[in-house]
Amino acid sequence: MTAPPATPVAAPVAAQRKLKQELRRAELRKKASALALIAPLALFLLVVFAVPIGALLQRAVASPEIPNALPQTVAALAHWDRKALPPDVAFTALAADLATARQGNAAGELARRLNNEISGYRSLVTKTARAMPVEGDAKAALVAIDARWGELPYWQAIAKNGSRTTPFFLLASLDLQQDNFGSIHKAPPEGAIYLDIFGRTLWIGALTTALALLIAFPLAYWASTLPARQANLVMICVLIPFWTSVLVRIAAWVVLLQQSGLVNTGLMALGVTSGPIALLFNRTGVTISMVHILLPFMILPLYSVMKAIPPTYQRAAISLGSHPFAAFWRVYVPQTYAGIAAGVLLVFITAIGYYITPALLGGPGDQMVSYYVAYFTNQAVNWGMACALGALLLAATLVLYAVYQRIVQTNANANIR
Repeated sequence: MTAPPATPVAAPVAAQRKLKQELRRAELRKKASALALIAPLALFLLVVFAVPIGALLQRAVASPEIPNALPQTVAALAHWDRKALPPDVAFTALAADLATARQGNAAGELARRLNNEISGYRSLVTKTARAMPVEGDAKAALVAIDARWGELPYWQAIAKNGSRTTPFFLLASLDLQQDNFGSIHKAPPEGAIYLDIFGRTLWIGALTTALALLIAFPLAYWASTLPARQANLVMICVLIPFWTSVLVRIAAWVVLLQQSGLVNTGLMALGVTSGPIALLFNRTGVTISMVHILLPFMILPLYSVMKAIPPTYQRAAISLGSHPFAAFWRVYVPQTYAGIAAGVLLVFITAIGYYITPALLGGPGDQMVSYYVAYFTNQAVNWGMACALGALLLAATLVLYAVYQRIVQTNANANIR
């Protein structure tokens, strides 16, 4: 008995299924090719961008020194109420841990970490570790080595930091501190400096951004109205300083702004001032230099947006009876919001992370957060504080980026409507 012939409907269905499979395979091959092309860039960004940021965030809350150096002591203090001296077993565990820690680098890292909690703790740990091991009653031996082992705060500092993660560095970066029972309070006035530093950093960044926008907007508008050849010449003049080393430009400003420099000489020659004014090693010199260095970051996005705005819109508003300034303000300026937002974002984010310009041209009261990140990294070797300050700067940058995205999205929705 022979099989019945395929029906006229089954053949087209099979062909459609085969066609869909071929299309799906072609789409997969296309996606695989695209992924292969971007794989080197993605790997590069992962290695040089994502991994360092992740390490920075991890170091901002990491505190492995105490549990690594004093594992038995931390275990002995796990259920301690922190209201009276710990039990004798904790003294015995501390003596054993310090005897082990002195054999490697753990004692040094432990001393440095505990010294962040109580000034002078470094000498206490070093002195005690050198006297290890001890015989007999560990509590009496430790107190005999240094009477501070009989004081409650030194034990509370160990118990409070027994975990491998700590909010200590982030709280300290916000002028806050955690007491021995876990409650958060304001830091004492003599140690509360970081909020002022963040406020100063944001103020210098905002001032630099506002001045750059004030200078860049009319320049970009003028360049966008020029013929192509002249506009290219203007943009080359804008970009030539951009291609020059920052150090060279800062050195040039040192020459220009010094007491007998070109600026002071010119002001006195014009009769504006009777004597040289202080333009270096203060906020004025920092602001002038930063505005000059960051000006191209504001001009370029503004120019690209303004160049795409049809001039007929403004002329149509004037032909319909609008005042030229009203036509400029109500018709032209709203179309530049995307360029303004991009320029402001670029300049402000770059400005708040500046280090070398305030370090060379500013005074002690003009240093920004980056200066203290460099200080904790290179001099104090306190990676926790350096990473905590960097993490807060990163958070400020992400907030600004979210605001920028909101502005751009709102502008795009308005254009669609």
